[in-house]
Amino acid sequence: MIHRSTLRELSRLAFPMVVSQGAFAVMIFTDRLFMSYLDATHIAAALGGGVGSFFFLSFFTGLITYGNALVAQYYGSGKTTKCARVTTQGLLISTASVPVLLLGAYYGGAAFSVMGHAPEQVALETVYFQVLMTGSVFILVKATFASYFAGIGQTRVVMVADLLGTAINVPLTWALVFGNLGLPALGIAGAGLGTVMGTVCSILVFLAFYFSKLHRARFSVARSWQFDAGIMRRYFRLGLPSGVESFMNTATFNLFLLLFQSYGVVQGAAMAIVFNWDMLSFIPMIGLNIAVMSMVGRCVGANDMQRAIEVIKAGFMLALFYSGVLAIGFLIYREPLVAVFDNGGEDFSQILALGSQMMVGLVTYMLADAVILISGGALRGAGDTRWIMLTSISVHWIMLIVQYLVIVVYQLGPMVSWWVFVAMLLSLAVLYLWRLLGGKWAGAERLAKVMSE
Repeated sequence: MIHRSTLRELSRLAFPMVVSQGAFAVMIFTDRLFMSYLDATHIAAALGGGVGSFFFLSFFTGLITYGNALVAQYYGSGKTTKCARVTTQGLLISTASVPVLLLGAYYGGAAFSVMGHAPEQVALETVYFQVLMTGSVFILVKATFASYFAGIGQTRVVMVADLLGTAINVPLTWALVFGNLGLPALGIAGAGLGTVMGTVCSILVFLAFYFSKLHRARFSVARSWQFDAGIMRRYFRLGLPSGVESFMNTATFNLFLLLFQSYGVVQGAAMAIVFNWDMLSFIPMIGLNIAVMSMVGRCVGANDMQRAIEVIKAGFMLALFYSGVLAIGFLIYREPLVAVFDNGGEDFSQILALGSQMMVGLVTYMLADAVILISGGALRGAGDTRWIMLTSISVHWIMLIVQYLVIVVYQLGPMVSWWVFVAMLLSLAVLYLWRLLGGKWAGAERLAKVMSE
């Protein structure tokens, strides 16, 4: 039985995060939509370059965004003065990452040619990748503040920051890509630059709320600007598995994308289109994942696991309803949805045929995504990050080995590869649900260790 108060509170926290993540999805969606107006090579390059930059950031974002659970745990235990100190530690980690990220920006573009992409696609991918990587520290700083405000339950602040960033990004990208409003036509470089500038605007919004008078007084912001060894130890002990998981899984996913794109530009463009629609279902549900993580983290801090169970049930109810309704729409209208990206090119009929088939696979795994996100949010909020890391990495790398056999060794068709990817997500959903129902993550002794500095 789910109490209405729990469902209302989760909805109140989740809705702004769903809007926030939806705004992020719109930003990426429009980037690739603008690229599709140029040609199929540009949209494939936007996918490759974007995934490449996300890969280089994945370890740090996985680590830093665990600040959400840490802040929520301190908030739930009544130690509000430590919430802002978590943010300071996150900013220190972001600053320390800069040299690594700049090296990645300089050398990382070589991977595209190694994976056998067409020379014209490699040139575009490299430009987009390097622009995004140059501004990557802003993404980490933004993630630090977003995790903080989500952790203390002020998700509307995150929503406002992301909506403003997107509102600036979309028209600015349109102007920079096509040379409108008196700006130079920068093509794919303009898409990357617009993303960076939108992120900076979001950070300014976060800073305005963070340094507001009432917030400074309530959370002792002035006394938070110091290295805190105890909090930093917890950050790395609990957040490091999340960072490693994010990095390793992104590596396998990135390699899968690059392997799949070796089929050709048509196949790469079809995948980019399908993942664009996937984002509109998956990324908003990340908002619900964040809300579940925050609420379970607070329950852990308050030692109220009965309420944590109610939060998890409410999360499943909302996620399965949302993804189920969307899946039906995607299945019925799969061809018109792919056709949105028709740029009039001669090869789009092939892209439409393959993309429509791949949309069936997308519909198949959408409910699995819902299970993974809610289960994962609950387990991370309770500090069960090591089990998630080991399980998720294992399943992803098994998938990659099978993909290598399918694509490189046996040279089977793109739909075989796509259904292997679908099977991986279904398997992961079953394992996450098994862990959640097993209850080990909620043991009193284990949770005491989670809260220990």
